[in-house]
Amino acid sequence: MSQTVRTQPEGSAQPLNEAYDTALLDLDGVVYAGGNAIPHAVESLGTARSGGMHLAYVTNNALRTPDAVAAHLTELGIPAQASDVITSAQAVARLISEQVPARSRVLVVGGEGLRVALRERGLTPVESAEDDPVAVVQGYGGPELQWGRFAEACYAVARGVPWFASNTDLTIPSARGIAPGNGAAVEVVRIATGAEPQVAGKPLPPMHRETILRTGARRPLVVGDRLDTDIEGAINGGVDSLLVLTGVTDGTRLLAALPQHRPTYVDEDLRGLLTGQPDVVASGDGFRCGGWTATAGKERLELEGEGGTLDGLRALCAAAWTAAGTGPCELDGGKALARLGL
Repeated sequence: MSQTVRTQPEGSAQPLNEAYDTALLDLDGVVYAGGNAIPHAVESLGTARSGGMHLAYVTNNALRTPDAVAAHLTELGIPAQASDVITSAQAVARLISEQVPARSRVLVVGGEGLRVALRERGLTPVESAEDDPVAVVQGYGGPELQWGRFAEACYAVARGVPWFASNTDLTIPSARGIAPGNGAAVEVVRIATGAEPQVAGKPLPPMHRETILRTGARRPLVVGDRLDTDIEGAINGGVDSLLVLTGVTDGTRLLAALPQHRPTYVDEDLRGLLTGQPDVVASGDGFRCGGWTATAGKERLELEGEGGTLDGLRALCAAAWTAAGTGPCELDGGKALARLGL
């Protein structure tokens, strides 16, 4: 399916929590980081929910069960049920169940979230390559995951057992910074075996299908902090997206975003759910948003005017993405971003 190349963030006259019926929210870097709520997340989600927006929490992290995630959200002040949580463990378990017989043994390299999801689909988790598994599944297991687990996966995959991965995010946010994610662990098995896994998580279609099946969303808005999972997943699913700047994406990465990584809307944090989004309009040779006008020069992006930080960033996105077309913007945006404090 062909996609129109996005050249600028869009505006919305309505607050986003009124324009969309369901927010499909990433967790790490959006709602919390390292177990602690991100500033303004609790209040913003509470207001969006009380206004009638359905909140669903969609995470590539396969470590925890939906019950555990819902309990954590509730402790943070965001009331949630297990049915509100969709994980890549659930998506990969469905993917496996469609390819192997019921009650099949599946070798698990990961945490309890994977085991619960497999049992939900009528599959039997096992721990060793000697347990005659018909599939291997790998998901984020946390910092305590033992190195020997990777060896078990390698032994089975080298014998030709089909290999699945919940997701391939190379990193994961933590309270102390950016830590290795499941994608880094997947690379260990890939390097040792030369094999390629089937992947279920964002940005791939199995995760979007799982989310829509479980939420019944009719007009969803994907909310995330990662261009290559959240935003690309939204584009692959044909739905709109809101990028928040509370996680791994900064201004430099956003300006250089490829077409499949360009969000519909950009905001500082989850307060963006409760407001409309300003229009970006062509102005002479550049683009204007609020009091800022951005243009693409021969070597760098230029920014003139004054106003809100996010308005300036939106204008810069329009200038950068238009100049880049179907590729990444290679113009230097450092001076313009520094003027915005980004």
